[in-house]
Amino acid sequence: VFEDDVDTYFARTRVLERMNTVQAQLPSGVVPSLGPDGSGVGHVYWYTVEGKGYDLGTLRAVQDWYIRYKLSSVDGVAEVASIGGFVKQYQVDVNPNDLRAHNLLVSDVVNAVQRSNNEVGGKILEISDAEYFVRGQGYIQSKDDIENTVIKTSANGIPILIKNVATVALGGDIRRGALEKNGEGEVVGGIIVMRTGENAQNVIERVKEKIKEISPGLPPGVEIISSYDRSTLIAEAIGTLDRALIEAAITVSIMVAIFLLHWRSIVRILIEIPIAVLISFIFMYMFDITSNIMSLGGIILAIGVIVDSSIVLVENAYRNIAKAIEEKGHLSNEEYKKISIDSAKQVGRAIFFSELIILVSFIPVFLLTGQEGKMFKPLAFTKSFTMIGAAIVVISLIPVLMTMLMRGKFRPEEKNPSTRFFIKIYEPVIHWVLKHRKTTIAINVIALLITVPMILNTGSEFMPPLDEGSILYMPVTLPGASITEVNRILKEQDKIIKSVPEVHHVLGKTGRAETPTDNAPLSMIETIIMLKPKNEWRPGITKQDIVAELDAKLQIPGVRNGWTQPIINRINMLSTGVRTDIGFKIFGPDLDTLEAYAIKAENLLRKVNGAADVVAERVQNGYYLDINIKRGLAARYGVNISDLQDIIETAIGGQNLGIVLDGRMRFPIRMRYQKDYRDNIEELKSLFVPVALSNPMTAQSSFGSMSGGV
Repeated sequence: VFEDDVDTYFARTRVLERMNTVQAQLPSGVVPSLGPDGSGVGHVYWYTVEGKGYDLGTLRAVQDWYIRYKLSSVDGVAEVASIGGFVKQYQVDVNPNDLRAHNLLVSDVVNAVQRSNNEVGGKILEISDAEYFVRGQGYIQSKDDIENTVIKTSANGIPILIKNVATVALGGDIRRGALEKNGEGEVVGGIIVMRTGENAQNVIERVKEKIKEISPGLPPGVEIISSYDRSTLIAEAIGTLDRALIEAAITVSIMVAIFLLHWRSIVRILIEIPIAVLISFIFMYMFDITSNIMSLGGIILAIGVIVDSSIVLVENAYRNIAKAIEEKGHLSNEEYKKISIDSAKQVGRAIFFSELIILVSFIPVFLLTGQEGKMFKPLAFTKSFTMIGAAIVVISLIPVLMTMLMRGKFRPEEKNPSTRFFIKIYEPVIHWVLKHRKTTIAINVIALLITVPMILNTGSEFMPPLDEGSILYMPVTLPGASITEVNRILKEQDKIIKSVPEVHHVLGKTGRAETPTDNAPLSMIETIIMLKPKNEWRPGITKQDIVAELDAKLQIPGVRNGWTQPIINRINMLSTGVRTDIGFKIFGPDLDTLEAYAIKAENLLRKVNGAADVVAERVQNGYYLDINIKRGLAARYGVNISDLQDIIETAIGGQNLGIVLDGRMRFPIRMRYQKDYRDNIEELKSLFVPVALSNPMTAQSSFGSMSGGV
């Protein structure tokens, strides 16, 4: 973990240096690589690739070999992660009995495929004064090419082909993740990972432009459909700022109109708001502070403060001019200007220093470090910038406008009906409190003492929750379930969620996308619930009501519900590793003991008032099939341990032997035993292990099915 002020690319260079150092200590075949210069919080845009009449394998190929590369070229995109569907694969499923009948080994099939899928160069030939490059083209291009590949020739001269000992078919590679939409079935999708430090709004706009550009090149009927778009939240945040500015301007206009009855004063005061905000954005650009929810929030908080100084200046000038007109009856232009300037001098210094005092109050925020500093410093900076802009406007522009606009009809306070009304209310109150000073102080002290227990009993949190406009459903399931079972659960959940009227669409993900920024296990389900606009909701319903309704409907045995929001969940996962806002960790050397204590803590914390869902992570409940080799028997028959492990890795697990080139697309060739010979323990026990004797060694390994452990 690097310090906050460390440059990202310097940190990546240091990590690369360390990776090169430890490379030699890693197991053979393990090649570490550095992930993209993004993070889990940078998942700013999700989309699905859909088309009627196309299977999931074809759509995934379009995503992997066309869409992904085009969108990766967009400025500000660190990576485009594919999720869902099936990666096409040429599957060579070998029948071990046929291998035995033809006296072949697994390695013979492996060598045959690999040696039949290659291209060589024969350098150059000069023919008829022309230069020809010699190429020996031997790449596999179809399923028939694999089936007709010669393994060896039998003793009677008949060639033994792949199709004599195996079946070849197009299928899907092993998956560690899937994507489902609206409970209607699996879909193919992609996730745009934004580069660290980029502007999310600009990146998303460029991605959308690129999608429009590449859409005509997609196969007929295939569409790229937006599913999760963070720019919607950004637009809402900016809209909040716009509304705050408009509401502040309207409120100030109404109040000035009521109490001063002078329209030129309204213009003079309102002009400070846009200019102060503009100055704030100039400072934000100079200090490289992006427009985000916290920085815009600082500007919104300052809106109510920046007009105060102008109101004081204008009101003081209004009062002095009204008094002078009442005494003299008429004022010349020079007298208007002089009174305006004198009025500005009268309160200008006090106003300026009052602005500085407000700025000083934010010094503790600038001293925050860690996550708190990252979160609140932009807010403190932008509010300070806005206050500085307001102070500059107050001591420069407002006095100039006062000399130009302080004209027209001015009424003394006693002739203003609004002011006269509030004076009548306030006058007896102020006389009473000044007459009964001790009683007034006692009442205030008692009120202060009453608030102490109220403050102590008031809940607190790091920051108020932000309504992101969407919901993230993260149920907790027990590890060990297959992807088929998890997909079934995911489909049923999405179907139930989509039945709620306020839900626009549902996108459920299980497992991980093809990116280092998403390390979710297969048992982790993340369902993004996009809601309709609030004007389409049922009357009186709130977001909390929707969550409560969904939680009641999704009471599925073996599944614990968890409700959060996409962005805050990513922040929590990156900072603490915990999916929810509140969590705790237990440390120790033994995982079994830690899990036992976690389950005990779950039972205790479930009784805490206010705890809705309490779940302990079951980290030890994976299922393993351990094959323990009998070394003595293996040595007696002259079988190497590595030969046995090759059978386990290749024949049982499957091994990619090469690739098939299809234009710019690349599909792997995988060899494995047929499913009937590897789908249960008894069949695995009966696998033949070739030896150098006349009789094969059968079942010379001990098998055990165990829960947990490695």
